[in-house]
Amino acid sequence: MTLPRMRAVLRWLLGAFFAAAGVAHLRAPEALLSITPDWVPFAPQVIFLTGLFELAAALALVTGPLRKWAGIALALYAVCVFPANIKHAFDGIDISPLPSSWWYHGPRLALQPVIVWCALFCSGAIDWPWRRSCDNGTGQHTAGRS
Repeated sequence: MTLPRMRAVLRWLLGAFFAAAGVAHLRAPEALLSITPDWVPFAPQVIFLTGLFELAAALALVTGPLRKWAGIALALYAVCVFPANIKHAFDGIDISPLPSSWWYHGPRLALQPVIVWCALFCSGAIDWPWRRSCDNGTGQHTAGRS
């Protein structure tokens, strides 16, 4: 798979993931309120605004003009919601239909950095672990390790 194709596939997958999360924030805010840390001010409003943000950023990620900025914003957002994921896991809070076992929470917490990387990579904000090693005149870069 070429690097541009890989980025496109990841963009659509991540866009779908964040769009679904945005819908969940808007349709079931009470469930997400239960995993929001107590120190978050105006939690119901924050949940509503993050739902709108996730929808807008998912759209920007797959449409183009703001793609790089959407990727950077989604990466930062994934870092910011990590405390809620930790609270969800360690407080054993049930949110239907998500499983409440460590078979779900362990990989979910471990994969948070992958979500950050994916947002940056698929938006073109970073090339790691591939570097642009040459431009063959077609505007497409070849992937390689230097």
